[in-house]
Amino acid sequence: MNPTQLDKLFAQALPFWPHLSPEEQALFRDTAVFSTVSKGTITHRADQDCRGIMLILSGQLRAYIVSEEGREVTLYRVQAGETCVLSSSCLMDAIVFDVLIEAMEDTQVITLPAAALASLVQKRPEVELFLYKTASERFSDIMWTIQQILFMGMDRRTAIFLWDEYTRQGEVIPLTHDEVARYIGSAREVVTKVLKYFAQEGIVALRRGKITILDKNKLRQLAG
Repeated sequence: MNPTQLDKLFAQALPFWPHLSPEEQALFRDTAVFSTVSKGTITHRADQDCRGIMLILSGQLRAYIVSEEGREVTLYRVQAGETCVLSSSCLMDAIVFDVLIEAMEDTQVITLPAAALASLVQKRPEVELFLYKTASERFSDIMWTIQQILFMGMDRRTAIFLWDEYTRQGEVIPLTHDEVARYIGSAREVVTKVLKYFAQEGIVALRRGKITILDKNKLRQLAG
């Protein structure tokens, strides 16, 4: 990616970009790291070094927690065109959040390393404001997830997940029952029962490693 393309990307993704000096913008260009994260790779965890801000070019990341029993609960997902800032939580003293971040599919990212950001956070209030504002928006997603777990039945939670995937990638969703269960924080056996019910109702068709949406209207009604 050439400097002009980088500047355009940073200007779209980072509201504070116009406020940086030419030297500070050059620091971003020089330290930005382009990488492709393979599906299933953990890009951030509490016992690893703080990575920095990740700009998602394509693919998808998910932030999740794991219970002592090993149950995973997806807190939110970061799509192409969005930024992941909890991977730079070391720059935000007020936020202590032990999350893991995993690539849900092969994902291309540009990482702005925490070392390059640290000095700017001290000098540029716009940078710190961006970090906290973006993090607070993600906490809204987390509260929605908690609300689903506490107050919604599994059929609706599964329908919401499938509808989100349908709107993102079309009728054929290349996920196993186990992956769906991990993403919505349930047991595979429970998800399998719900999906079989959906199949009996003609809402989906099930094949190994694949869920095909047959009746999007019924699915949307279930998702509410």
